[in-house]
Amino acid sequence: MKNLLFTLVAVLLFSNLQGQEAEKEEGKPLPSVILTTLDGEEVDLQEYLNDGKPLIISLWATWCTPCKKELDNVSGLLDEWENKYGVRLLAISVDDSRNSMKVRPYIDGKGWEFHVLLDENSDTKRALNWATIPYTILVDKNRNIVYKHTGYTEGDEYELEDQLKALK
Repeated sequence: MKNLLFTLVAVLLFSNLQGQEAEKEEGKPLPSVILTTLDGEEVDLQEYLNDGKPLIISLWATWCTPCKKELDNVSGLLDEWENKYGVRLLAISVDDSRNSMKVRPYIDGKGWEFHVLLDENSDTKRALNWATIPYTILVDKNRNIVYKHTGYTEGDEYELEDQLKALK
C-alpha cells in the first residue's frame, strides 16, 4: 500500500512539473532555428514570422497519421482564417534524412499551399523543448509563443481557432 501511495504521489509531482515546464515555454519568443526549404536552401525560422500577425507552426511527419489529419483539417479552414485573423501556417516536417524525400511528393499530392520546411536534425525539437508530434504552436504578433498543443483529436482545430480569436 505504501508503494502504491508513493508511486501515485511521484506521478502527480512529475505531471505537475511537466505542466510547469510547458507553461514556462508559453510567452517566450519564438527561437531562431536554421531549417531547410524543400529546395534545399537554409533559412532561419525567424524569417517566417508573419509581419505582426499570428503564425501557426505545425510540426509533423509523413509517417504520422494524426499529423496529416490535423494539417488536412487546418488546411480546409486556412483561407477563412487568413481573412479573419491574418494568420499564416508553417508546417515543419521532422522526417529524418531517410524520409525527407517523401515530403514534397506528399505535399504536392495533397495540394497543400502553405509553406513547408524540413528539420531533419530535430533542431526545432530541441529549441522548442517538445517530445511528440503532432505539435502545434501559435505565435502572436509580438513573436511570442502563446499556445501549444501536442497530439491531435478531430475538432482540435476549433480550439486553435478559439486561440486565434483571443488574439484579436
